[in-house]
Amino acid sequence: MSEENIQSTLHEDRHFSPNADFVNNSPLSSNKVNDLREEAKENNQEFWAKQARLEIDWQSPFETTLDSSNAPFYRWFPGGKLNASYNCLDRHLADKADKTAIIFEGDAGDVEHITYRQLHTKVCIFANALKAQGITQGDRVIIYMPMISEAVVAMQACARIGAIHSVVFGGFSASSLKDRIEDTGAKLVITADGGHRGGKIIELKATTDKALEQGCETIQSVIVFKRTGHDISMQTGRDVWWHDAEQGQSTDCEPTWVDATHPLFLLYTSGSTGTPKGIQHSTGGYLLNAITTMRWVFDIQDSDVFWCTADVGWITGHTYVAYGPLATGSTIVIFEGVPTYPDAGRFWAMCERHNVSIFYTAPTAIRALIKQGDDFPNRYDLSKLRLLGTVGEPINPEAWMWYHTVIGKEKCPIVDTWWQTETGAHMLAPIPATTITKPGSCTFALPGIDAAIVDQQGEEITTANEGGYLVIRQPWPSMIQTVWGDEKRYKDTYWPYFDGKFYLAGDSACRDEEGYFWIMGRIDDVLNVSGHRLGTMEIESALVAHPLVAEAAVVGKPHEIKGEAVFAYVVLKGERPNGGVDDKLTQELRAWVGEKIGAIAKPDDIRYADNLPKTRSGKIMRRLLRTIAKGEEITSDTSTLENESIIPQLQGKT
Repeated sequence: MSEENIQSTLHEDRHFSPNADFVNNSPLSSNKVNDLREEAKENNQEFWAKQARLEIDWQSPFETTLDSSNAPFYRWFPGGKLNASYNCLDRHLADKADKTAIIFEGDAGDVEHITYRQLHTKVCIFANALKAQGITQGDRVIIYMPMISEAVVAMQACARIGAIHSVVFGGFSASSLKDRIEDTGAKLVITADGGHRGGKIIELKATTDKALEQGCETIQSVIVFKRTGHDISMQTGRDVWWHDAEQGQSTDCEPTWVDATHPLFLLYTSGSTGTPKGIQHSTGGYLLNAITTMRWVFDIQDSDVFWCTADVGWITGHTYVAYGPLATGSTIVIFEGVPTYPDAGRFWAMCERHNVSIFYTAPTAIRALIKQGDDFPNRYDLSKLRLLGTVGEPINPEAWMWYHTVIGKEKCPIVDTWWQTETGAHMLAPIPATTITKPGSCTFALPGIDAAIVDQQGEEITTANEGGYLVIRQPWPSMIQTVWGDEKRYKDTYWPYFDGKFYLAGDSACRDEEGYFWIMGRIDDVLNVSGHRLGTMEIESALVAHPLVAEAAVVGKPHEIKGEAVFAYVVLKGERPNGGVDDKLTQELRAWVGEKIGAIAKPDDIRYADNLPKTRSGKIMRRLLRTIAKGEEITSDTSTLENESIIPQLQGKT
């Protein structure tokens, strides 16, 4: 841990109160929110027990709210039996069977409406198809799908039979897919022939085949959904078409009732060292916070059309596409394509077409669309929008203001949400009917969440605008259970300091004079590229795997659109290119990283040097590399460098 607290240089004085219409139509008054906060402060466990009984349909009730006997491996609601799919589908059939659950729009503009009754039927049929393939409770299933409604069907079907799903983002490479298959020990892969994205076909089945050729011995079968219809290879005895797997299956599938602590899913996220971590989430606690945050942060109501633009390959797509909205009986939009195809008006055209009332997207997308100008959103009727949200990274104040004025027409509250794959649901976020917001701030902790900023001794920092480590001081229901197959890594990563009493978020933050939280960045070597967390170690490992590369170091560089860009310093096994530039090799290395990890990880810049800047003890001076990547003047002490003469090379001057 650094011995220095970080000072915040951002001072934001603009305040925005929710408009009167929003406040009057919200089920959450200031008094109700204050009551929630007071109940949570008075008895945190009883507060969550009350919410769990209120929000979840239990097949068998829980008697213990929280088992802390093996902390930090906290177990919420042990002994209680439930099923996530039942809570998302079956319980709505009595009064919402004919309500639209999913509005799907494909890349080419094809639209499908699916009611709760129809979705329930689809999930039951596919759940029976999984059982026919030998999948039972506790088995792991990899889902590698385009962003189509069948991806949600697959997730819900796994949950229905107690199988543990692990969704892999469709942009990841065969190597990344293979790593996740092998780490989970999965028995089955669910994929598609391909997906449509920006007018192009994404070759999902071909990538799956490539991954399986590299190992993956636990895989027994592959179910393939026909989305694009283009020619693909099908391996006899292993591969089966989705529609063939469903042939003759019953429309009834009794839910498998599981303990609240049963793993619902594994989702891999980048770490600062080593391979990606399999984040394990429980069924009961995770589902509870997915529901409560839908109510508190999104103010969800029966008439809303809710659109979270995230892919189900990320935690946002799990909590705010596949589970939270369906558990609250909401109507969701699912979109296969990209915001700029066929033009930069696609998001706004869809908001008009589908009467979207709540829109939740990433600052990366907002910044990219700002670049395209106001003409695109101004062509469309956005009057149905009543609430806007951002996720994935802090939003810069000026992008917040554009979102507020051009998209929200100054009438929609903006919920800037801070949370992580590991937290499962929102932790710091406005409650829009009651919170006065500030551009760029995620405002305050939600009821029941004990967030604080501490120094390296674990003492709370009370000085305004003085940065420290963001921690959560009490367990919460949707928290990470463990790292799959690696309990030591779980403890070492998330509970390494403060005698293991606090969950370490890995972000630095500060609070201003009014107590608002401001997220300042990572305290480890994890990049946030377009809202996606990428471990520098993974990218460095991919570069070093190239036969010409001896050593590599990767840092983040501020990027106007993506938030952070990947900046790589490379030492070759042979001679350094003349002037440190070799465009052909750079393109080769970028493609290599794309192949190993995925296009999102390709370095934006590669600079070649004879050596990396190391101290005499062999430690790479990453702070120096970050300074150079930003093009800033070096003012820090370099006297401990083993070889100061390489600095001009790193700066691209020689």
